Parts: sequence; structure tokens; C-alpha cells
Amino acid sequence: MILLKSVKEFIVIFGVGALIYSLIEVITRGYTHWTMTLTGGIVFVLIYLVNMKISSNSLILRCAVGCAIITSMEFIVGCIVNRGLHLNVWDYSQEKFNVLGQICPLFSILWFLLCIPATMLAFGIRKKLRA
Repeated sequence: MILLKSVKEFIVIFGVGALIYSLIEVITRGYTHWTMTLTGGIVFVLIYLVNMKISSNSLILRCAVGCAIITSMEFIVGCIVNRGLHLNVWDYSQEKFNVLGQICPLFSILWFLLCIPATMLAFGIRKKLRA
């Protein structure tokens, strides 16, 4: 029974992350790519798990950890999708202090800010699923 609840929880969290990240991209860029949908799902699962583990810590620390997760995943996925597979999903090479055109400080700041509602959403979903 616990495994089923965990699988359901994972599917819900992954689905919410995939959907919300895709919507953010469509709203801000006008389109998204299927790799970003998968990445959004994985990232939200990781943020969810970390938030449950360090729930007693400050929101600033949880957002900093979330920002590190998103930026790290963006770099890994970018190196595979953009540089390795040449799909050109995004390119930050015009941004200051970018790393290989895959990550940059400006977007890391945005990811930090995005982690504020993401953290609240994670706890809200956890409360609903565990009720």
C-alpha cells in the first residue's frame, strides 16, 4: 500500500512539475520543447523531496537549494540536448557570465525566485496527498 501511495505521489509531483514548467515556457517564450517538459517534472520531484527533507530550514535556504537543483539540471540537460544532440532548445551565450551558453546568473536568480511558489506548492501537494 505504501509503495502505491509513493508511486501515486511521484506521478502527481512529476506531472505538476512537467505541466507548470511547460506552461511557464509557453507563456514567456511562446513555445516549449518536450525535453523541458521532462526536465520540469524531474526538477519538481527533486525540489519536492529536498523540501520534505529540510522542511524545518528557512525558506531562503530551501530556495537556494532549489535554485542549485534547477541550475544543475539545466546545465546537465543543456549539455546533452543542446551541445550533444544539437537540438538548440536554448542558448544563453549572449548573457553575461554564462557557462557554455547553458546556464547564467540571471536565470539562476529567476530559478531562486521561482522556488518560492514551488516550495509552497510542494507542501500543499504533500498535505493533500498525505491527508
